[in-house]
Amino acid sequence: MTRYVGAIDQGTTSTRFMVFDRMGRAVAMAQREHRQIFPQPGWVEHDADEILFNTRAVIEEALRAASLTRADLAAVGITNQRETTVLWDRRTGRPAHNALVWQDTRVEPMAADLARDGGPDRFRALTGLPLASYFSALKLRWLLDHVPGARARADDLAFGTIDAWLMEHLTGQHVTDVTNASRTQLMNLHTLDWDDTLLAAFGVPRSVLPRIVASSGMHGVGKGVLDGVPIAGILGDQQAALMGQCCFTPGEAKNTYGTGCFLLMHTGTAPMASTHGLLTTVAAKLGDAPATYALEGSVAVAGALVQWLRDNLGIIRTSAEVETLANSVPDNGDVYIVPAFSGLYAPYWRADARGIIAGLTRFASAGHIARAALEATAYQTLDVVRAMERDSGIALRALRVDGGMTANRTLMRFQADVLNVPVLRPVMSETTALGAAYAAGLAVGYWSGLDELRANQSVAETWTPAMDADRRAALIRSWSKAVERSLGWV
Repeated sequence: MTRYVGAIDQGTTSTRFMVFDRMGRAVAMAQREHRQIFPQPGWVEHDADEILFNTRAVIEEALRAASLTRADLAAVGITNQRETTVLWDRRTGRPAHNALVWQDTRVEPMAADLARDGGPDRFRALTGLPLASYFSALKLRWLLDHVPGARARADDLAFGTIDAWLMEHLTGQHVTDVTNASRTQLMNLHTLDWDDTLLAAFGVPRSVLPRIVASSGMHGVGKGVLDGVPIAGILGDQQAALMGQCCFTPGEAKNTYGTGCFLLMHTGTAPMASTHGLLTTVAAKLGDAPATYALEGSVAVAGALVQWLRDNLGIIRTSAEVETLANSVPDNGDVYIVPAFSGLYAPYWRADARGIIAGLTRFASAGHIARAALEATAYQTLDVVRAMERDSGIALRALRVDGGMTANRTLMRFQADVLNVPVLRPVMSETTALGAAYAAGLAVGYWSGLDELRANQSVAETWTPAMDADRRAALIRSWSKAVERSLGWV
């Protein structure tokens, strides 16, 4: 019997391949970074061929380092940066242009133009998403309109998010899963299929689109580096982390702390419309079972604020030093940082906001600035959680956390205090790759079901709230006042 399940974790800055055992423990890993291409201000591109080359390379490196072969793999799952858009020639397999990354803002004027008729929520009832440069549909339209001859020869071209690009070249199948399709703004959340109304509005021909499949299922058999291995799981990165954290029940939520934060709450088998600034997205579809959905809130600046303290202000030399500096003072000294460097994301969605430091007096020190920077991440997470609770009617009972910033115990302790719920960090921190492995392993029977996955989960550390209610309320009032001061700057 094959011993392991693999996961391709294709992210914004790097690609990893990880191998997991039946207990969800990592037994092998290799990683390679790829170039970030900035042709113009606001434009962000990736070389899809470079990503494909790196994907094949890390698979070989991880297997070789652990003395494994393809025969040791029961299946492989794929998780990927979402919304990043690739257009390629079906005959040659070569990209028609660099991939347009989810961060790329070149299509903002197109989004504004579409919003003139019906506003930014014009397609929210169908897609769960507002009109924004973030999603794939307008990026695809830009490629069709700006790559010479692309629209005229659309029947010879194929579109995909990175999962579909990898599936095409690793298995020969042009497919994407429901979680990635739900981020294109071309899929109907209710039918889980491409929607003719949306295709017409965005000017996208159906012929370029991949087939939509479940997140867990027999999607194809590997060729080349994964010859003969079933590729049986596909999930967008944040949905994969939700699965890796075993958030399978409505009300269960996870937050990934990185450069920004992505907080997802499982909401059940029906899409839940948001009236409080969140996105409605597909959480997963496991085989023939009904799809499940989630509410999602994204925070633009979390770890990036610590990097700003290091690189722009120079008050710390390494990101890890921020915790020591923050702990040099007993509290924030009434200092608040609203890191709206490029506006505020969920739940505010205010592009006119800009970053501020509020509450400064001669008493304020570098320690207070460091503590305020950490607390800003916790407050922004609180704002998203409150919006989720209002939308869903479900009170959060605990928050499962992952990502690099969870190593900062001061932040995690404060997060538990302001949320007034326990914060749980799992032993396996690579929850994104683990979620993709879980999806693939379920499809081939490596794991028997969700109960076995839950049994794998173990918590490395728990932070329980200890803050006085009046103190919590006072801090949150001051944070809200600081947010108000940041609005309307532009």
